[in-house]
Amino acid sequence: MKLSRLVPFAAALLLAIASAEAAAKRILVITQSKGFRHGPVTRPAPDQLCLVEQQMKELGEKSGIFTTDFSQDAIAVLTKENLAKYDALFFYTTGSLLPAGDPREALLDFVKQGKGFIGTHSATDTFKDFKGYTSFINGSFNGHPWGSGGTYGFVSHEPKHPVVAMLGSEFQWKDEIYQYSDYDPKSVRVLYSLDMVKSSPKRPYLVPVCWVREFGAGRLFYTNLGHNDATWKDAKFHEHLLAGIKWATKLIDGPATPNPDVQQAEHNRSVVAFAASIAGKDANAYLAKAKSNAAWIADVTAAANAASKAQDAVGNIRDPDAKKTKPEELDAQKAAAKAKRAEMQTKFEEAKKQLVVALEK
Repeated sequence: MKLSRLVPFAAALLLAIASAEAAAKRILVITQSKGFRHGPVTRPAPDQLCLVEQQMKELGEKSGIFTTDFSQDAIAVLTKENLAKYDALFFYTTGSLLPAGDPREALLDFVKQGKGFIGTHSATDTFKDFKGYTSFINGSFNGHPWGSGGTYGFVSHEPKHPVVAMLGSEFQWKDEIYQYSDYDPKSVRVLYSLDMVKSSPKRPYLVPVCWVREFGAGRLFYTNLGHNDATWKDAKFHEHLLAGIKWATKLIDGPATPNPDVQQAEHNRSVVAFAASIAGKDANAYLAKAKSNAAWIADVTAAANAASKAQDAVGNIRDPDAKKTKPEELDAQKAAAKAKRAEMQTKFEEAKKQLVVALEK
């Protein structure tokens, strides 16, 4: 090739590279813990990145989609002026990171005005005292009956959605799974949920795990996965996370219209899974009826809720702590706990009978 042709070619190549770099999204990654500190966000030393930060940095570099800045000091970086530099925020956080007032509102305004928000795992265990945030992310941590040592089943409600297409219509994953308070099914599009039929312990309610929403002119992507180190090192999770980031930053599209009817159907499956487990039956024998008989599923739901409440009442009774109880009172308190447990167990057995009756109608 002649030199005269090489010069414009090289110039065009440099321009293309510069344009690609300029187009890369800039993400501010917050991994601060003002409550429980998870292992993946624990920095080995102040000048070293934690696992989540390492993986986000590598994911951005390998994909060329985004660059990252990191902070564990929300007050210093979550200001209106500093946020103006970024296209998206990433949270793996706990606790109340900002004082009430303008700093918190700046966070929500950032998304409303067209930017992206990516939340993983304990992003829903953040700002419990800030209703604006819990409404925005659409949930507040309310326990994790599904602990980090278990492997659970998940069902995808939209296997062709680009954010979850790599996971298939159902999959298994080992991680810690939250349940939520302050959750509104009419606010988000749930992409996958805990499959109660294929998971234990069974509970008679929907447990959403990943969802998306449009918030003002911006977008939110959240996944509850991420408690375990192994999740952050998993190539399939990287693919899922990258798709969520691309969706949140508007590099790809996919529907975000809330799907409460889909969530209700999964809720009903969870009710049947719980009820069948209590009755010692196969849940699959009842799932079709849950879809076709509204009166039946309403009765089973009411009975399942009563049985679940009675079951919890038994589990909530604790023997006295020998270290904190006066020796002369210990035997009496143990006897009282035993008697109360027997009383609650009797009520649970009756609730189980009623549940079986409702299931078999």
